[in-house]
Parts: sequence; structure tokens; C-alpha cells
Amino acid sequence: MKPIFLFITFTLLTSCLSVKNFNKRLEVPIAPEKLKKDVDFAYTNLEKLHPELYWYISEEQLSFKFDSLKTTITQPLKPNEFYEKLAPVIASVRQGHLRLVAPDKRLTKKEIKEIMKQKGLFGRYNYVVDQDRLFVKDNADRIPNMEVGTELLKINEVPVSELLAKYRPFVNSDGYNTTFQKYSMARIWPGFFTAENGILDSVQIESRYHGQIGTFWLKREKTTKEDRKKEEEQNKKLTKSENGKTKDYNIITKSFNRDLQFPTKDSTVAYMKIKTFSGTFSKKFYKESFATLKNSPAKYLIIDMRDNLGGSLSEINNLYSYLVNEKFTFINDIEITKRSSMFQANYFSEFPAVSTPIAVLGYPFYLIGTAVSTKKVGDRFYLRNNGVFALKKPKDNNFKGKIYVLINGSSFSAASILPAKLKGDKRAFLVGEETGGANDGTVAGRYSTKKLPNSRLYLPIGLMLIQPHIEFTDTKKGVLPDQEILPTTQQILEKKDVQLEWIMEDIKNKALHQKPVMQ
Repeated sequence: MKPIFLFITFTLLTSCLSVKNFNKRLEVPIAPEKLKKDVDFAYTNLEKLHPELYWYISEEQLSFKFDSLKTTITQPLKPNEFYEKLAPVIASVRQGHLRLVAPDKRLTKKEIKEIMKQKGLFGRYNYVVDQDRLFVKDNADRIPNMEVGTELLKINEVPVSELLAKYRPFVNSDGYNTTFQKYSMARIWPGFFTAENGILDSVQIESRYHGQIGTFWLKREKTTKEDRKKEEEQNKKLTKSENGKTKDYNIITKSFNRDLQFPTKDSTVAYMKIKTFSGTFSKKFYKESFATLKNSPAKYLIIDMRDNLGGSLSEINNLYSYLVNEKFTFINDIEITKRSSMFQANYFSEFPAVSTPIAVLGYPFYLIGTAVSTKKVGDRFYLRNNGVFALKKPKDNNFKGKIYVLINGSSFSAASILPAKLKGDKRAFLVGEETGGANDGTVAGRYSTKKLPNSRLYLPIGLMLIQPHIEFTDTKKGVLPDQEILPTTQQILEKKDVQLEWIMEDIKNKALHQKPVMQ
């Protein structure tokens, strides 16, 4: 027992020491010449690994930005100060999946344990960003002073408008669309705030609600052991239930990622909400859902992909097979920069620690499979479009009625590829707002995360250019809706779904015109 006790003690001490040393480095300024080497390191790896690096910015323009950045580094900078200089240059590539990771302080196991016993500070709410203004969109726990519609004016005496302006250069989208930024900022501004200020127990808020300005302290709340146990049991019950599995219950959002409903009494309209293409239990959900649709009187299917940030390519490929009645190729061959680029993918980090031995055994087969699937066409390299993305047959239970798809600026990645394919093949009518992901594809899939040698900032680089098999628009923008409907901030806060209402009204009008005229 004594050796085991000594080993555990040693592990805890070294772990704490590692965290302490890491956090200490964040406060140490780095020499200009070393930071300039990091700039060159970042650019060199982008050129080596990122397909279509110059899709939205010319090589001359990007080179100028990197060179100009180096001229501004004339004195030592801390990692977070260097981040604020380099991140906007990375964002200028205009690839939504590409961004420098902000430096965060690490926590000891003891600190993590304590945090797990508390509810979040800002993360408990959803927000709406309207230019330089920030509103509370949802307050599920009904925390006082944070009612839906409350506008946050200042945080610790700093105007919210200044915070948003500071963080905005770090956020980008695919191409030249501007719809993604406001949704992205609404989600990730608390992360930027925490990276800048650390994990705080409380903040002073100045807010405005119904014209009244007030000041209050927003504090973390501790949870009791009984509360945590009760919540854990409830989550397990939902997650393990057949319903929870099929619909993919998310314990963070406390909701199902997928759902199928029939909102009208006659069941002629079906509404399918997909919050994320997680891939988890998706095959069973679609198999059951489209079997239900086939046995229903549904003539219209509404697929809601708003606020869906994407996920599994395999899932959207499978979903598409239920929406068409002819053989199809879903995506083009995936482009990479060179034969060896996929060998630099984050292979081992994608496996849980307990699966490391299996990952090691499987690595040679991954290398061989990758090498065999790579082909060269002209001066470009591709991964052969085989297996799950080969020419596919439609599912027997494919839906034959009219399809509407709801999209907005927070429909991103896979949630842009699918509507782009549906629109390109004239299989669906798109309603809402231009997507945050590009119409003609995106660079994502597998990543190679590079650690800048001196600042030790992380730069995940997408390795795969993924494009829907369509005729490209070359607009360098998102997927455009057939019917654009832009809800106001007030309508969003009041939970008025004007986009879905438009579809229901359109269906109603079509049904009226289809009725036979009485003689």
C-alpha cells in the first residue's frame, strides 16, 4: 500500500506543479524575436496543411498581414497580448473553422472539483447580440435581475459595447457572409471574458430592463450534493431511455438534439428539429422517423436547422438519402494539400485515454488506409470519395412530399452543406437567413493542431476541403434562402417565430388553392 500511496502523492504533486508552471508562463513576457518566429511558424503550417488557404483572401494580402504583424512586435508580450495581435490575422483568412485558441489558465484537480459543485456565471444564460448591444435571451433558472430581455450595459464597470468590439476581430465565418458573427459572439463572448479575467466568483452588472437601469452582483451558486445527485439521476433516466437514446438527449442543454412532431390536427405537416448533427443514434432516429412519416398523411416536411453548428458528415449524408428518390453523390472528393497531410491529423487525441492501446494498434491501419485512399489529379490531391460517400441509393422510406428547410446565420458547417445540396438539387425550399457556413463548401473534417513553440498557443488547422456535389455559386457567401425573413431582436426576445409562421401560412395558402371548386 505504501508504494501506491507514494505514487498517488507524487502524481498529485507533479500535476499541481505542472498547472502552476503553465499558469506562470502566461504572465511572463516573450521576446519579440521569439514571437516573430511563432508568426512564421503559424503561416508556414497554414500554407502546408490548409486547403484553399487563399479562397477568400489573396496570397499577397495574407502575406502582407503576417509581415505587417511582425513589424508591430517591438517589445516583449505575454501570451494573451500576443494572441490579441495574431488572432485577427488568422481570422482574416475567413474560414469559420479556423481560429487561434485563446490562452486559458489551467486548474488543478481540486479547483476543477470545486467548479463542478457550482453553477456557471455567464454560461447559464443564452444571449442575443444586436450590433454593440447584448440581451438575455433565456434564463431557465429564473435568476433575479436576468429576466429575458434584460440588456447588459456594463460588466465590472466596462461597457459591454467595448467588450464586444474587442472580441469581434477574433470571430470569423466562412467567406464574406456577416450573418454568423452575431450568433457566434452571443455564444462565445463569455469564453473570451473568462480567458481575459479568469474564473470569477462574481461580477458587477449594470443592466437595463423595461427602461429601468439598475446595478447588481451576479454570483456563482453552489449546488448541494443532493441537487447534483437528483440531476444526475434524471439525466441518466432520459439518456438511457429508448426515447433519450434515439433523440440524443444532451445533458448540457437539457434537451433532445432531434425531434419529430406533427403540429397540425390533420398531421399533414411534419416538423423535424435537428439542433446538432452529433451522429449519436442518428441512424435509428431517421429510420424510425421516416417510417412514421411514410405511414402518416404528411404532405409537407419542415426541417429546422437553425442554430445547428454542424457535426457528422455521415449523418447528413444519411439524412439526405431519406429526402430524394434517385441515386446521388452527396459530396465531391475531399481535397487535401498533399499525400502526407492526413498523417499529421490529431489521431490519438480523438481517442479517450482508456482507448489509447486500441488507438496504437489501429494506427498502422489508419496510415495504410489513408495512403491507399489518396489520389492525385493534376497538381492537386484528393481522398477518394468511397465508402459512406460513394454513389448512394435513396432509402425505401424516402419522403416524397414538399420539403421546407429553416436556416439562419448560426447554421454552420454540416448544417450549411446539407441545405446547399438540397437547394442545388432543387429538392427543398429554404426559408430564413443566409447561413454562416459557405454555400460552396468548407475546410474542416480532420484537424492538425499545432502548438506555437514560444507562446505555446494552439492553432487547430482543418485538413479537408469538403464541398457538396452541386453546381457552385462562386458567391463566396453562405447558402441564401429562397424566402428571406429576418426576425427583429424584439421578436426573438418575445419568442415570436416569424420564419416558421411564414412556412405554416404558405402551406395553408397552398392547401386552400388545392381544394376543388364546388359547382
